[in-house]
Amino acid sequence: MATGRVNLKLLVDKSNQKVLFAEGGKDFVDFLFHILALPVGTVIRLLEKTGMEGSLGNLYGSIENLNDVYIKSSKKDILLNPKAPAFLSEIPFLLPETSSLDSTPKTYYRCSSHRLLGVSSRSNCDMYVAEDPSAKCPSCQNSMNYPFTFVEPPAVNMTAAAVSAAVSDIKGGFVQGVVTYMVTDDLAVNPMSAISSIALLNKFDVKDIGHLEEKVVSLGIDEGIKLLRASFYSKKVLTDVFLGDK
Repeated sequence: MATGRVNLKLLVDKSNQKVLFAEGGKDFVDFLFHILALPVGTVIRLLEKTGMEGSLGNLYGSIENLNDVYIKSSKKDILLNPKAPAFLSEIPFLLPETSSLDSTPKTYYRCSSHRLLGVSSRSNCDMYVAEDPSAKCPSCQNSMNYPFTFVEPPAVNMTAAAVSAAVSDIKGGFVQGVVTYMVTDDLAVNPMSAISSIALLNKFDVKDIGHLEEKVVSLGIDEGIKLLRASFYSKKVLTDVFLGDK
């Protein structure tokens, strides 16, 4: 997935140093909605270097520290490097690809008799594959320790027909691209309109529009991770990220 930057317009209440709402397009809203589809393990990996609230980081670290005596490496990989739904590969994302941290192809194992028997053998050894080299071949009971590498098919072939249709419908994202969206400080998303803007100003009891300021900001990887982190504990996410509120 390619990474990039997204520009946003913020409406800031200078008297309170608070973002009332952001005006953004499809790229920003797709980024926000994309967060909801991330596996928990992926979220933890993105946030662990910047610190995490709560105890999920400790749970993740415990799995990392357990050796193969207690948990098979293949099972550990499922928990530490969970796979996002296949259709997400079609959607641009601002956060770094956690998959790039594990670029080594997955290794599987066949029966050690494979090299001796050859492809013309009538043995059933070639029927079996294992994720753990300590496994025994059901056919001959030899160790399943002959390594080979599984090659993933193209992402388009991995996507089910229904998911492919959904990707086609959203044209590479979740929302329509011809609409401007209003995103409030607590990440509520609505289509932008004059009425909704006025209603929001009334909600925050804005008396003097002279205290309002338009601010253009850029959202990239660093800001994306800060936004992801803040969304777990804050009701003023945009203020925390873009105005440096501690």
